[in-house]
Amino acid sequence: MGSITSARPREGDDRRRQVRTIFSEIAPRYDLLNHVLSLNIDRRWRRRAVDRLGWEREPAGTYLDACAGTYDLALELACRRGFTGRVVASDFAQPMLVAGAEKLEGAPVRPLCADTLQLPFPDATFHGATVGFGVRNLADLDAGLREFRRVLRPGARLVILEFTTPPNPVIRAGYLFYFHRILPLVGRIVSGHPWAYTYLPESVKHFPGPAQLAEKMAEAGFTDVDWSLLTGGIAAIHSGVVPG
Repeated sequence: MGSITSARPREGDDRRRQVRTIFSEIAPRYDLLNHVLSLNIDRRWRRRAVDRLGWEREPAGTYLDACAGTYDLALELACRRGFTGRVVASDFAQPMLVAGAEKLEGAPVRPLCADTLQLPFPDATFHGATVGFGVRNLADLDAGLREFRRVLRPGARLVILEFTTPPNPVIRAGYLFYFHRILPLVGRIVSGHPWAYTYLPESVKHFPGPAQLAEKMAEAGFTDVDWSLLTGGIAAIHSGVVPG
């Protein structure tokens, strides 16, 4: 295991190293735990996120899926009927890309090991972008949003799928019990990692709420920013458009 032992989200380069360590070490069991711990609800959320992207306007375009992990969101787009473009799936934890490689099976998905804060693409490269459960882990959220805006073409849409805290007090109480008591225990047993699934609820706890994230997207230069809650507010989808 890595040398970082704190589950509390850190800042700057410390956070970058912490996140890379976590996801590199849990990569072999990542897919199993994702689907088991979410009761497969995460599959429905990804479908909703791709529905929001509006890829039908440019079905032959080039799209970015950042913080791609094991490609579930990239493949949700790449396998849509009528999609004839390609998806660049980037992640800075190489073991995650390796762990999901067998799922690609000729799909138009190009893996790339890259940091979302320093994407190796010219300005205005992509017709759209998605990021699923990744912006929460960025060492600098504002810089990450600005980088998305930089690599997107005018008129392109960014869609963010991310965990949040339910606003309803009853749902929130059950969610927090599961998130802070059950999930870390099961995650530790199945993954063998001593603290990765304690980091997850901590990272959600310290992440801006949906309204605050929408404000940050607008500050980064996105227009038509909106968001909606999923499954009682366990997660949220945000979207915004590059003006042009």
